[in-house]
Amino acid sequence: MANQDAAFGFRPTRHLTGGQVRAEEANIAANYNTAIYTGQVVEAVTAGGIEAAAAGDVQQAGVFGGVFYTDPTTSKPTWKAYYPASTNASDIVATVYMDPDIVFEAQHDGTGTAALNFATGNFVGVGGSTITGQSTSEIDTSDFDTTAGGFKQIGISKDPENSDTSTANCNAYVVFNETEHVFTFATGI
Repeated sequence: MANQDAAFGFRPTRHLTGGQVRAEEANIAANYNTAIYTGQVVEAVTAGGIEAAAAGDVQQAGVFGGVFYTDPTTSKPTWKAYYPASTNASDIVATVYMDPDIVFEAQHDGTGTAALNFATGNFVGVGGSTITGQSTSEIDTSDFDTTAGGFKQIGISKDPENSDTSTANCNAYVVFNETEHVFTFATGI
């Protein structure tokens, strides 16, 4: 049966050591000019903040999970599933799944197979929905090999709607590659 082509970004599913999946808080600078969606990969920037990550970034901080700020128009506390680009607020706090031992589920943009288990690669796509706040990022299937990449695939999803490895868009389980995550690489930013 063909998989559903419905990218959802990177969804936290479990913890490698059996621990609890927890999110951390990180700041986004006022007027940061790029939208960030739930399930989108973010990178660490100087002064302890985050920004949207690009494929291949080596200071990945985790996966975005929503944002809280005081709306500059209404002056009301606001929670959103996505960060609207260029929000002019001084108290923007994002929820980020930062633990490098969190296992994420994401969709391949091509035909992902179990043969890619323990290979590394990057993600593709940084868009999303301003209605649901959900990211449309996917695993970049063509980028997975033995060279360093942002994620390491550790298995194929058990989702009955998206686990067919003979067709495009199956879901897989991935973790951050230690050479790409801000908590595990040796140098600072």
